[in-house]
Amino acid sequence: MKNYINYMVTAAIALFVTLGTVWIAPELIPGGKTLKIEHVNGTPAVGAVYTLNENNEVIPLDFTSIAEKVMPGVVHIRSTQSLNYTRTPQQYRRLPDPFRDFFGDDYFDQFFGPRRHYYESPQNPESPARVGTGSGVIVNSEGYIVTNNHVIANADDIEVTLHDNRTYKATVIGTDPSTDLALIQIKEKGLNSLPLVNSDEVKIGEWVLAVGNPFNLNSTVTAGIVSAKSRNINILRDQYAIESFIQTDAAINMGNSGGALVNLRGGLVGINTAIASPTGSYAGYGFAVPSNMVNKVVEDLLKYGVVQRGYLGVTIRGVDGRLAKEKNLKVTSGVYIDSVTTDGAAAQAGMEVGDVILEIEESEIKTAPELQEIIARHRPGDKLNLKIARGDKRLNLKVELKNREGDTKFLAKNRKEVLNILGAEFEDITEETAKKLDIPGGVRVAKLYAGKLMKHTQIREGFIITKVDDQIVENTENLAKILDKKEGGVLIEGVYEDLPGVHYYAFGLS
Repeated sequence: MKNYINYMVTAAIALFVTLGTVWIAPELIPGGKTLKIEHVNGTPAVGAVYTLNENNEVIPLDFTSIAEKVMPGVVHIRSTQSLNYTRTPQQYRRLPDPFRDFFGDDYFDQFFGPRRHYYESPQNPESPARVGTGSGVIVNSEGYIVTNNHVIANADDIEVTLHDNRTYKATVIGTDPSTDLALIQIKEKGLNSLPLVNSDEVKIGEWVLAVGNPFNLNSTVTAGIVSAKSRNINILRDQYAIESFIQTDAAINMGNSGGALVNLRGGLVGINTAIASPTGSYAGYGFAVPSNMVNKVVEDLLKYGVVQRGYLGVTIRGVDGRLAKEKNLKVTSGVYIDSVTTDGAAAQAGMEVGDVILEIEESEIKTAPELQEIIARHRPGDKLNLKIARGDKRLNLKVELKNREGDTKFLAKNRKEVLNILGAEFEDITEETAKKLDIPGGVRVAKLYAGKLMKHTQIREGFIITKVDDQIVENTENLAKILDKKEGGVLIEGVYEDLPGVHYYAFGLS
């Protein structure tokens, strides 16, 4: 009887915590539209508890209701990359006849002429293709889906299958290789989305579920606990890689990438990204990008089309007993400053080589990944209070974060729906570049994603668009305005910095 009462008290406490969850809805405004992504604050860890079954018998808590709740918010992603040609500007071909039919002979002769060269689109539908699969998480009812960058990187075509087997083509809103995250969208509304929780409050030992599509086994759920936080496993190859993973022993395999790691209330804790394994299959440890990092990336991609990330301008390493002895430090935890970039944010704040960062905004910093994560969640121009150790002294410094270029400006805003359809990130060229190339202005293709350009042309990154249908393109805003009014065939003209001559690409815009 005593045990039964204890079980009931535990169950009552769990129920009270669940009902006490607070939901908020921060508003994001891409292109003038108001979008809502749900968040859950104040979500303390819940250990294993007991509940009553339909016969009022005391049984351990199972995960059936949570699994049923979250599975509709996780999708299967199939990305295809054509291998029938290499995307290189040295391959000059005759424009295939279908383009003559598409544009018309007058249009064709006006723009091309007998000596101009252009690149042929792949024509063999049976040519080999590289197909990859992964998972994604719906974070907004209007079709916005978070996945891993490596799931959709270099894809010509992205196909999304929902839990109910509906299938859609997806466009890329933006990517962030530094965290291996990407945001894509399908044209559908009223979808089941998963709310993001505060990953800072996730506790080691807390129960979590991994939901995804391993080995093409759709809607697979596995259970485990959070076994560590702020893990760096040196798996990301980006120059500015940020690794501060949540580690879990919930089984994660190939195909789980981009899927959900959720708590027992169905809140998104992280995006499953990697495993530690000698065989390539589950060996006990999986790693997820924390939801707070996911939230920052999603907000930036929606608002700006590119992640706005602040930098300290230092090289770092975590303090341990060995380093403390080697450097004669007075502390055995924190983050040691190995070097300070001249004119960087840290240098301007007065930080020096040998300083040890102990706190940021009164939050204790014990490891280098913790520091990386907190800094990466802020934008250029944000001001942070740091507490550092310098010998026997404790100093409080205020630092204003900068971007990669060393100033506090945001990167160019270029999120336009028509540009997303093209599948590229664009940036205005500088006056110096325009003068060097002897052009009045232009827009550089900074990055290619799945979209019209990659699928139907052999354009490559670095191409500078100078004209669209003989209309001069001065900047990104101008490019978007011209394309917004277009239907049917589009001819873009431009140059490469490393190739002679003018180059042309044609595609359809519907």
